Amino acid sequence: MDFSTADMCDELGEEVQVLNYGLKSYGGKVKISGKIRTVELDEDNTPLIALLKKQGDGDVAVVDVNSVYVAVVGDKLMAIALKNGWTGIVVNGYVRDVEITKNIDVGLWAMGTCPRRSDKKADGKSGGELSFDGVKFRQDDYIYADSDGVLVLDREFNL
Repeated sequence: MDFSTADMCDELGEEVQVLNYGLKSYGGKVKISGKIRTVELDEDNTPLIALLKKQGDGDVAVVDVNSVYVAVVGDKLMAIALKNGWTGIVVNGYVRDVEITKNIDVGLWAMGTCPRRSDKKADGKSGGELSFDGVKFRQDDYIYADSDGVLVLDREFNL
């Protein structure tokens, strides 16, 4: 995986979408790229669990959390993602168990950490278009993340 988000921005200019706020890396992989698979959640991470139990094929789950201060990803979901071939998870929300997740060979970017787990009380949905921080995340678009930031492109970047 030989790309740099900074170089991609230089080369592609306005063609690439860039998240404005800095998501932090909490996973074992510090550089990821792959097709986007979307999930929108409230406090219930059950739809994300269902997605991660499917074969990932190197894809990246993008999760938009419309809830209070709770973690929707921890060491157990990261282990499921690793087992099923997911490259990474990008969360517009919070994660936990980061002392463990940083040793699991899956990328994990999130706003921050929270020790409180999510409640199982609200439905979510998979496969729709998400929008946060001024960036649109569509199924089958591509996401790229490294220590400089997170980018979205409507096609695969040719290295």
